[in-house]
Amino acid sequence: MIDRDLSEMYGVETRVLNQAIKRNAKRFPPDFMFQVTVQELTDWKSQNVISNKEKMGLRKLPKVFTEQGVAMLSSVLNSETAIAVNIRIIRTFTRIRQMLADHTDLRLEVEQIKKKLDHQDKNMEAVFQYLDELLVREEAPEADRKSIGYQFGSGKS
Repeated sequence: MIDRDLSEMYGVETRVLNQAIKRNAKRFPPDFMFQVTVQELTDWKSQNVISNKEKMGLRKLPKVFTEQGVAMLSSVLNSETAIAVNIRIIRTFTRIRQMLADHTDLRLEVEQIKKKLDHQDKNMEAVFQYLDELLVREEAPEADRKSIGYQFGSGKS
């Protein structure tokens, strides 16, 4: 989530939120929060068709927060609103994680079915190959073989 969205949820100005982060910089390592690059901001604005940086509060490069960063932010902004919003955000992240886990189980089941089908395909190929070999043997004329046993009409008595 970006800083301006979080500040709106927490009911504070973006600059107040960023000041609180500066005062507590040790609480926000790179895996909790990072700043968007100029290129990322340009791409993001292009995708969202944002024409006026000033209007959207984007005078500076926004900060982006991970789930852990959002949780840490509630301890920095220790207000009733911050606590209530943080609880809702954490519950949302938990639901998202659960949905991903549910879909992971489904994906694993589909992969297992695919593996079974792959094995069946290989087995069917082997069966058809064996049948082809049998057909080729049956169609091939037998080589002249010397008959065994008594032969009728050979002219010898």
